[in-house]
Amino acid sequence: MKVVLDTNVLVSGLHTPGGRCSEVLRLVRKRLLAPCVDARILAEYDEVLHRLDRLIPPDEADEMCRVLQEISTVVDPLPLARKLPHLTDVPFLEVAKSSGATLVTGNLRHFPRRQRAGVRVLSPGELLDLLGQEGHGSMCTKEKPG
Repeated sequence: MKVVLDTNVLVSGLHTPGGRCSEVLRLVRKRLLAPCVDARILAEYDEVLHRLDRLIPPDEADEMCRVLQEISTVVDPLPLARKLPHLTDVPFLEVAKSSGATLVTGNLRHFPRRQRAGVRVLSPGELLDLLGQEGHGSMCTKEKPG
């Protein structure tokens, strides 16, 4: 299954071993999920994971960025005329739309239904439920769709 991972999924997955987001990252590492990215997303992953060095050890940030660069499909997305609550979320929606991927985020409210352009947006728990995996408690909580 193709997925676009919002940065918060990476942060929570690396910060909270055993949680839902950690399980999503495990599935990515095992290549059971196929991440899709563009240069903007890879740059955000790198910047955010390394900025949060009090939460995520730099070697773990380096490893996650390396894995994602190696296994992700790089997409050249078409721009979308969508307004999201946070402009930094637009690349994630554009890549998901252009690649036909599911966008996975711990912040469903950042992707209001009417602005999703037909993209399926799931929380990590919803993704795991869809895949028939057992979710565990973590910082990634299910939020009501916005």
